[in-house]
Amino acid sequence: MLVLRRDKPRPYARSYTSAVPSAASSRLAYIDWMRGLACVVMFQTHCYDSWLGGAARKSSFFMYSQLGGTLPAPLFLFLAGISVAFVVQRSLQKGKSPAEIGRATIRRGAEILALGLLFRLQEFVISLGWAPWSDLLRVDILNTIGISIMLMGVACWAVLAFRRSTISLAAIAAAIALAISALSPLLWTVWRPRFLPWPLESYINGVHNLGTPQPWLFPIFPWTGFAFMGLALGFVLFSQWGRAQEAAIVLLGGAGGIALIYFARWLDARPLQIYPVYDFWHTSPNFFLIRVGLLLAILAAVYAWCRWGAGAWGFSPLVQLGQTSLLVYWVHIEFVYGRISILTKRAHSIQGASFGLLTIFLTMLLLSLIRTRMKGRGEPVVGRQSPVVSTPL
Repeated sequence: MLVLRRDKPRPYARSYTSAVPSAASSRLAYIDWMRGLACVVMFQTHCYDSWLGGAARKSSFFMYSQLGGTLPAPLFLFLAGISVAFVVQRSLQKGKSPAEIGRATIRRGAEILALGLLFRLQEFVISLGWAPWSDLLRVDILNTIGISIMLMGVACWAVLAFRRSTISLAAIAAAIALAISALSPLLWTVWRPRFLPWPLESYINGVHNLGTPQPWLFPIFPWTGFAFMGLALGFVLFSQWGRAQEAAIVLLGGAGGIALIYFARWLDARPLQIYPVYDFWHTSPNFFLIRVGLLLAILAAVYAWCRWGAGAWGFSPLVQLGQTSLLVYWVHIEFVYGRISILTKRAHSIQGASFGLLTIFLTMLLLSLIRTRMKGRGEPVVGRQSPVVSTPL
Protein backbone atom coordinates (compact mmCIF):
# COMPACT_ATOMS: atom_id res chain seq x y z
CA MET A 1 0.00 0.00 0.00
CA LEU A 2 2.26 2.62 -1.21
CA VAL A 3 1.04 6.02 -2.28
CA LEU A 4 2.51 7.46 -5.46
CA ARG A 5 3.47 10.80 -4.03
CA ARG A 6 2.96 14.14 -5.71
CA ASP A 7 5.58 16.38 -4.19
CA LYS A 8 7.19 18.72 -6.70
CA PRO A 9 6.79 18.72 -10.46
CA ARG A 10 9.60 16.96 -12.28
CA PRO A 11 10.80 17.81 -15.78
CA TYR A 12 8.97 14.75 -17.07
CA ALA A 13 5.70 15.48 -15.20
CA ARG A 14 2.78 17.35 -16.71
CA SER A 15 0.97 20.19 -14.94
CA TYR A 16 -0.74 19.31 -11.66
CA THR A 17 -3.36 22.02 -11.94
CA SER A 18 -5.48 20.92 -14.87
CA ALA A 19 -9.08 20.47 -13.71
CA VAL A 20 -9.79 18.03 -16.52
CA PRO A 21 -6.62 16.02 -17.12
CA SER A 22 -5.56 14.75 -20.49
CA ALA A 23 -5.15 11.05 -21.15
CA ALA A 24 -1.40 11.40 -20.75
CA SER A 25 -1.62 13.25 -17.42
CA SER A 26 -4.14 10.74 -16.01
CA ARG A 27 -2.05 7.67 -16.72
CA LEU A 28 -1.53 6.87 -13.06
CA ALA A 29 -4.80 8.16 -11.62
CA TYR A 30 -6.17 4.64 -11.69
CA ILE A 31 -3.56 3.54 -9.12
CA ASP A 32 -4.83 6.07 -6.57
CA TRP A 33 -8.47 5.32 -7.50
CA MET A 34 -7.90 1.63 -6.91
CA ARG A 35 -6.23 2.34 -3.58
CA GLY A 36 -9.16 4.57 -2.64
CA LEU A 37 -11.52 1.74 -3.55
CA ALA A 38 -9.58 -0.51 -1.18
CA CYS A 39 -10.07 2.11 1.55
CA VAL A 40 -13.85 2.20 1.02
CA VAL A 41 -14.17 -1.59 1.04
CA MET A 42 -12.03 -1.64 4.19
CA PHE A 43 -14.31 0.96 5.82
CA GLN A 44 -17.46 -1.06 5.18
CA THR A 45 -15.87 -4.29 6.40
CA HIS A 46 -14.69 -2.75 9.65
CA CYS A 47 -17.84 -0.71 10.29
CA TYR A 48 -20.29 -3.56 9.82
CA ASP A 49 -18.06 -5.95 11.75
CA SER A 50 -17.80 -3.56 14.68
CA TRP A 51 -21.34 -2.18 14.84
CA LEU A 52 -23.82 -4.76 13.56
CA GLY A 53 -25.53 -6.68 16.31
CA GLY A 54 -28.22 -9.27 16.91
CA ALA A 55 -29.87 -10.84 13.89
CA ALA A 56 -27.97 -8.52 11.52
CA ARG A 57 -24.78 -10.45 12.25
CA LYS A 58 -26.42 -13.62 10.97
CA SER A 59 -27.73 -12.07 7.76
CA SER A 60 -26.55 -12.62 4.20
CA PHE A 61 -25.74 -8.91 4.11
CA PHE A 62 -23.14 -9.33 6.84
CA MET A 63 -21.73 -12.45 5.19
CA TYR A 64 -21.17 -10.64 1.88
CA SER A 65 -19.79 -7.60 3.69
CA GLN A 66 -17.14 -9.73 5.36
CA LEU A 67 -16.44 -11.62 2.14
CA GLY A 68 -15.71 -8.26 0.52
CA GLY A 69 -13.31 -7.68 3.39
CA THR A 70 -10.96 -10.27 1.90
CA LEU A 71 -10.09 -7.80 -0.90
CA PRO A 72 -8.46 -4.71 0.71
CA ALA A 73 -5.28 -6.45 1.95
CA PRO A 74 -4.51 -8.06 -1.45
CA LEU A 75 -5.31 -4.75 -3.15
CA PHE A 76 -2.95 -2.76 -0.93
CA LEU A 77 -0.14 -5.30 -1.29
CA PHE A 78 -0.64 -5.60 -5.06
CA LEU A 79 -0.49 -1.82 -5.44
CA ALA A 80 2.60 -1.67 -3.22
CA GLY A 81 4.33 -4.01 -5.66
CA ILE A 82 3.31 -1.86 -8.65
CA SER A 83 4.60 1.23 -6.86
CA VAL A 84 7.95 -0.38 -6.05
CA ALA A 85 8.32 -1.33 -9.72
CA PHE A 86 7.64 2.31 -10.65
CA VAL A 87 10.37 3.56 -8.34
CA VAL A 88 12.88 0.93 -9.43
CA GLN A 89 12.25 1.78 -13.09
CA ARG A 90 12.73 5.50 -12.43
CA SER A 91 15.91 4.78 -10.49
CA LEU A 92 17.30 2.74 -13.38
CA GLN A 93 16.56 5.59 -15.78
CA LYS A 94 18.52 7.91 -13.50
CA GLY A 95 21.51 5.56 -13.66
CA LYS A 96 21.42 4.35 -10.06
CA SER A 97 23.29 1.15 -9.23
CA PRO A 98 21.57 -2.07 -8.11
CA ALA A 99 23.01 -1.56 -4.63
CA GLU A 100 21.58 1.97 -4.38
CA ILE A 101 18.17 0.81 -5.59
CA GLY A 102 18.15 -2.19 -3.27
CA ARG A 103 19.24 -0.24 -0.20
CA ALA A 104 16.70 2.53 -0.81
CA THR A 105 13.86 0.02 -1.22
CA ILE A 106 14.87 -2.00 1.83
CA ARG A 107 15.18 1.18 3.88
CA ARG A 108 11.70 2.29 2.84
CA GLY A 109 10.29 -1.11 3.76
CA ALA A 110 11.99 -0.90 7.15
CA GLU A 111 10.40 2.51 7.74
CA ILE A 112 6.96 1.09 7.01
CA LEU A 113 7.61 -1.88 9.28
CA ALA A 114 8.57 0.59 12.01
CA LEU A 115 5.28 2.42 11.41
CA GLY A 116 3.46 -0.88 11.77
CA LEU A 117 5.15 -1.53 15.11
CA LEU A 118 4.38 2.03 16.22
CA PHE A 119 0.73 1.53 15.28
CA ARG A 120 0.57 -1.62 17.39
CA LEU A 121 2.14 0.28 20.31
CA GLN A 122 -0.43 3.06 19.95
CA GLU A 123 -3.29 0.57 19.91
CA PHE A 124 -1.91 -1.15 23.00
CA VAL A 125 -1.55 2.11 24.93
CA ILE A 126 -5.05 3.28 24.00
CA SER A 127 -6.45 -0.12 24.99
CA LEU A 128 -4.40 -0.34 28.18
CA GLY A 129 -6.18 -2.44 30.75
CA TRP A 130 -7.94 -4.89 28.46
CA ALA A 131 -5.59 -5.55 25.51
CA PRO A 132 -3.12 -8.45 26.00
CA TRP A 133 0.58 -7.60 25.75
CA SER A 134 0.90 -10.02 22.83
CA ASP A 135 -1.02 -7.50 20.69
CA LEU A 136 2.23 -5.54 20.52
CA LEU A 137 3.70 -8.32 18.37
CA ARG A 138 0.69 -9.02 16.19
CA VAL A 139 1.56 -9.32 12.50
CA ASP A 140 -0.79 -6.76 11.02
CA ILE A 141 -1.08 -5.47 7.46
CA LEU A 142 1.40 -2.59 7.88
CA ASN A 143 4.02 -5.02 9.18
CA THR A 144 3.50 -7.23 6.15
CA ILE A 145 3.68 -4.36 3.68
CA GLY A 146 6.99 -3.29 5.21
CA ILE A 147 8.42 -6.81 5.08
CA SER A 148 7.14 -7.25 1.52
CA ILE A 149 8.89 -4.09 0.34
CA MET A 150 12.11 -5.16 2.01
CA LEU A 151 11.92 -8.56 0.32
CA MET A 152 11.18 -6.92 -3.03
CA GLY A 153 14.23 -4.70 -2.51
CA VAL A 154 16.42 -7.74 -1.90
CA ALA A 155 15.04 -9.48 -4.99
CA CYS A 156 15.54 -6.43 -7.23
CA TRP A 157 19.08 -5.93 -5.91
CA ALA A 158 19.97 -9.56 -6.62
CA VAL A 159 18.48 -9.64 -10.13
CA LEU A 160 19.80 -6.24 -11.20
CA ALA A 161 23.30 -7.18 -10.08
CA PHE A 162 23.38 -9.76 -12.88
CA ARG A 163 21.02 -8.44 -15.51
CA ARG A 164 19.19 -5.15 -15.98
CA SER A 165 16.27 -6.61 -17.87
CA THR A 166 12.69 -5.61 -17.15
CA ILE A 167 11.43 -8.91 -18.48
CA SER A 168 13.80 -10.79 -16.18
CA LEU A 169 12.64 -8.76 -13.20
CA ALA A 170 8.98 -9.35 -14.06
CA ALA A 171 9.45 -13.08 -14.61
CA ILE A 172 11.39 -13.59 -11.39
CA ALA A 173 8.89 -11.52 -9.37
CA ALA A 174 6.02 -13.66 -10.71
CA ALA A 175 7.97 -16.84 -9.97
CA ILE A 176 8.60 -15.70 -6.39
CA ALA A 177 4.89 -14.93 -5.96
CA LEU A 178 3.91 -18.41 -7.14
CA ALA A 179 6.57 -20.01 -4.93
CA ILE A 180 5.27 -18.14 -1.87
CA SER A 181 1.75 -19.33 -2.64
CA ALA A 182 2.87 -22.92 -3.26
CA LEU A 183 4.79 -23.10 0.03
CA SER A 184 2.07 -21.53 2.19
CA PRO A 185 0.00 -24.71 2.84
CA LEU A 186 3.15 -26.54 3.98
CA LEU A 187 4.51 -23.76 6.20
CA TRP A 188 1.13 -23.48 7.90
CA THR A 189 1.01 -27.22 8.64
CA VAL A 190 3.63 -29.95 8.20
CA TRP A 191 6.61 -27.63 7.62
CA ARG A 192 5.88 -25.19 10.43
CA PRO A 193 9.13 -23.65 11.74
CA ARG A 194 8.36 -24.50 15.35
CA PHE A 195 12.00 -23.97 16.30
CA LEU A 196 11.47 -20.20 15.98
CA PRO A 197 10.10 -18.09 18.84
CA TRP A 198 6.42 -17.41 18.17
CA PRO A 199 6.93 -13.69 17.39
CA LEU A 200 9.22 -14.73 14.51
CA GLU A 201 7.24 -17.77 13.41
CA SER A 202 4.19 -15.55 13.24
CA TYR A 203 5.78 -13.63 10.37
CA ILE A 204 6.00 -16.93 8.49
CA ASN A 205 2.54 -18.36 9.14
CA GLY A 206 0.63 -16.08 11.54
CA VAL A 207 0.79 -18.47 14.49
CA HIS A 208 0.93 -15.58 17.00
CA ASN A 209 1.02 -17.02 20.55
CA LEU A 210 -2.00 -19.27 20.02
CA GLY A 211 -0.30 -22.49 18.95
CA THR A 212 -1.75 -22.68 15.43
CA PRO A 213 -1.72 -20.27 12.46
CA GLN A 214 -4.44 -17.64 12.65
CA PRO A 215 -6.35 -16.65 9.49
CA TRP A 216 -6.95 -13.09 10.73
CA LEU A 217 -3.23 -12.21 10.63
CA PHE A 218 -1.05 -11.28 7.64
CA PRO A 219 2.10 -13.43 7.52
CA ILE A 220 4.58 -13.49 4.65
CA PHE A 221 3.06 -16.75 3.42
CA PRO A 222 0.83 -16.22 1.46
CA TRP A 223 0.27 -12.44 1.68
CA THR A 224 3.60 -11.23 0.28
CA GLY A 225 2.78 -13.14 -2.91
CA PHE A 226 0.30 -10.40 -3.87
CA ALA A 227 3.03 -7.76 -3.59
CA PHE A 228 5.35 -9.73 -5.87
CA MET A 229 2.54 -10.18 -8.40
CA GLY A 230 2.09 -6.41 -8.40
CA LEU A 231 5.84 -6.00 -8.80
CA ALA A 232 5.80 -8.30 -11.85
CA LEU A 233 2.96 -6.39 -13.48
CA GLY A 234 4.56 -3.05 -12.62
CA PHE A 235 7.79 -3.95 -14.36
CA VAL A 236 5.83 -4.77 -17.50
CA LEU A 237 3.69 -1.62 -17.32
CA PHE A 238 6.57 0.77 -16.67
CA SER A 239 8.98 -0.70 -19.19
CA GLN A 240 9.62 1.28 -22.37
CA TRP A 241 7.46 -1.14 -24.32
CA GLY A 242 4.81 -1.25 -21.62
CA ARG A 243 4.34 2.52 -21.49
CA ALA A 244 3.53 2.51 -25.21
CA GLN A 245 1.07 -0.37 -24.84
CA GLU A 246 -0.35 0.49 -21.42
CA ALA A 247 -4.05 0.27 -22.27
CA ALA A 248 -3.68 -3.00 -24.14
CA ILE A 249 -1.64 -4.58 -21.34
CA VAL A 250 -4.07 -3.58 -18.60
CA LEU A 251 -7.19 -4.62 -20.50
CA LEU A 252 -5.68 -7.90 -21.68
CA GLY A 253 -4.54 -8.45 -18.12
CA GLY A 254 -8.15 -8.03 -16.99
CA ALA A 255 -9.34 -10.59 -19.49
CA GLY A 256 -6.51 -12.89 -18.43
CA GLY A 257 -7.53 -12.38 -14.81
CA ILE A 258 -11.04 -13.63 -15.51
CA ALA A 259 -9.59 -16.65 -17.33
CA LEU A 260 -7.28 -17.24 -14.36
CA ILE A 261 -10.26 -17.32 -11.99
CA TYR A 262 -11.95 -20.05 -14.02
CA PHE A 263 -8.68 -21.96 -14.37
CA ALA A 264 -8.07 -21.88 -10.61
CA ARG A 265 -11.62 -23.05 -9.94
CA TRP A 266 -11.09 -25.91 -12.38
CA LEU A 267 -7.88 -26.86 -10.58
CA ASP A 268 -9.65 -26.80 -7.24
CA ALA A 269 -12.30 -29.20 -8.54
CA ARG A 270 -9.71 -31.87 -9.43
CA PRO A 271 -9.90 -34.90 -7.11
CA LEU A 272 -6.12 -35.13 -6.75
CA GLN A 273 -4.61 -32.89 -4.05
CA ILE A 274 -0.84 -32.63 -3.55
CA TYR A 275 -0.96 -31.15 -0.04
CA PRO A 276 -1.39 -33.26 3.11
CA VAL A 277 -3.62 -30.50 4.56
CA TYR A 278 -5.72 -28.41 2.18
CA ASP A 279 -7.35 -25.16 3.34
CA PHE A 280 -8.97 -23.44 0.37
CA TRP A 281 -9.91 -20.15 2.05
CA HIS A 282 -6.61 -19.44 3.79
CA THR A 283 -3.58 -21.06 2.14
CA SER A 284 -4.72 -22.71 -1.09
CA PRO A 285 -2.71 -21.68 -4.18
CA ASN A 286 -5.98 -21.99 -6.10
CA PHE A 287 -7.63 -19.31 -3.96
CA PHE A 288 -4.47 -17.21 -4.32
CA LEU A 289 -4.80 -17.42 -8.12
CA ILE A 290 -8.48 -16.54 -7.91
CA ARG A 291 -7.69 -13.41 -5.95
CA VAL A 292 -4.89 -12.48 -8.36
CA GLY A 293 -7.40 -12.86 -11.17
CA LEU A 294 -9.81 -10.56 -9.32
CA LEU A 295 -7.06 -7.98 -8.82
CA LEU A 296 -6.26 -7.97 -12.53
CA ALA A 297 -9.95 -7.66 -13.44
CA ILE A 298 -10.47 -4.82 -10.96
CA LEU A 299 -7.38 -3.04 -12.25
CA ALA A 300 -8.69 -3.22 -15.83
CA ALA A 301 -12.12 -1.91 -14.82
CA VAL A 302 -10.63 0.93 -12.77
CA TYR A 303 -8.22 1.82 -15.58
CA ALA A 304 -11.08 2.05 -18.09
CA TRP A 305 -13.15 4.11 -15.64
CA CYS A 306 -10.34 6.59 -15.04
CA ARG A 307 -9.08 6.71 -18.63
CA TRP A 308 -12.34 6.89 -20.59
CA GLY A 309 -15.17 7.03 -18.04
CA ALA A 310 -16.51 9.34 -15.35
CA GLY A 311 -13.36 8.82 -13.29
CA ALA A 312 -11.64 11.37 -15.55
CA TRP A 313 -14.29 14.08 -15.26
CA GLY A 314 -12.91 15.96 -12.27
CA PHE A 315 -12.48 15.62 -8.53
CA SER A 316 -12.71 12.03 -7.32
CA PRO A 317 -13.25 11.16 -3.64
CA LEU A 318 -11.60 7.77 -4.20
CA VAL A 319 -8.48 9.30 -5.74
CA GLN A 320 -8.33 11.70 -2.80
CA LEU A 321 -8.59 8.87 -0.27
CA GLY A 322 -6.01 6.88 -2.23
CA GLN A 323 -3.54 9.73 -1.92
CA THR A 324 -3.74 9.69 1.90
CA SER A 325 -4.63 6.06 2.54
CA LEU A 326 -2.17 5.55 5.39
CA LEU A 327 -3.67 8.46 7.31
CA VAL A 328 -7.29 7.36 6.90
CA TYR A 329 -6.38 3.77 7.74
CA TRP A 330 -4.60 4.85 10.90
CA VAL A 331 -7.35 7.20 12.11
CA HIS A 332 -10.52 5.31 11.18
CA ILE A 333 -9.54 2.25 13.26
CA GLU A 334 -10.00 4.20 16.48
CA PHE A 335 -13.40 5.57 15.46
CA VAL A 336 -14.62 2.10 14.49
CA TYR A 337 -12.93 -0.40 16.83
CA GLY A 338 -11.33 1.78 19.51
CA ARG A 339 -12.58 3.30 22.73
CA ILE A 340 -13.77 6.37 20.85
CA SER A 341 -15.98 4.36 18.49
CA ILE A 342 -18.70 6.67 17.15
CA LEU A 343 -21.35 3.95 17.61
CA THR A 344 -21.96 1.32 20.25
CA LYS A 345 -20.31 -1.91 19.20
CA ARG A 346 -22.43 -4.86 18.08
CA ALA A 347 -25.67 -3.07 18.86
CA HIS A 348 -27.04 -1.70 15.59
CA SER A 349 -29.21 -2.65 12.64
CA ILE A 350 -27.96 -2.56 9.06
CA GLN A 351 -29.49 0.92 8.66
CA GLY A 352 -27.82 2.27 11.78
CA ALA A 353 -24.42 0.82 10.92
CA SER A 354 -24.76 2.14 7.35
CA PHE A 355 -25.31 5.65 8.72
CA GLY A 356 -22.13 5.19 10.75
CA LEU A 357 -20.29 4.01 7.64
CA LEU A 358 -21.38 7.12 5.73
CA THR A 359 -20.17 9.25 8.63
CA ILE A 360 -16.78 7.53 8.62
CA PHE A 361 -16.46 7.92 4.84
CA LEU A 362 -17.24 11.64 4.88
CA THR A 363 -15.07 12.26 7.93
CA MET A 364 -12.09 10.45 6.43
CA LEU A 365 -12.56 12.28 3.13
CA LEU A 366 -12.58 15.61 4.98
CA LEU A 367 -9.46 14.58 6.92
CA SER A 368 -7.79 13.61 3.66
CA LEU A 369 -8.61 16.98 2.09
CA ILE A 370 -7.29 18.83 5.15
CA ARG A 371 -4.07 16.85 5.05
CA THR A 372 -3.68 17.61 1.33
CA ARG A 373 -4.17 21.33 1.91
CA MET A 374 -1.73 21.35 4.82
CA LYS A 375 0.91 19.71 2.66
CA GLY A 376 0.49 22.52 0.16
CA ARG A 377 -0.31 20.28 -2.77
CA GLY A 378 -2.94 22.51 -4.25
CA GLU A 379 -6.32 21.45 -5.59
CA PRO A 380 -6.67 17.65 -5.53
CA VAL A 381 -7.72 16.44 -8.96
CA VAL A 382 -7.88 13.19 -10.80
CA GLY A 383 -4.88 12.45 -12.90
CA ARG A 384 -1.89 13.91 -11.18
CA GLN A 385 1.19 12.10 -12.21
CA SER A 386 3.17 10.33 -9.57
CA PRO A 387 6.94 10.75 -9.84
CA VAL A 388 7.95 8.96 -6.67
CA VAL A 389 6.67 6.57 -4.07
CA SER A 390 5.89 7.73 -0.58
CA THR A 391 3.85 6.38 2.29
CA PRO A 392 2.19 2.97 2.57
CA LEU A 393 -1.48 2.14 2.31
